[in-house]
Amino acid sequence: MKAFLAAVAVMAVITVAAPYTLQQIGFSAADADTSSAVRLD
Repeated sequence: MKAFLAAVAVMAVITVAAPYTLQQIGFSAADADTSSAVRLD
């Protein structure tokens, strides 16, 4: 039971931290979908 609760706690921390971490390293959805080849008319 302790292992399950620890896994749930780690999963929650990763879920909360992932968007902030990915944005800091430049891997956000906006950065991934935008490139210099995109023409905005």
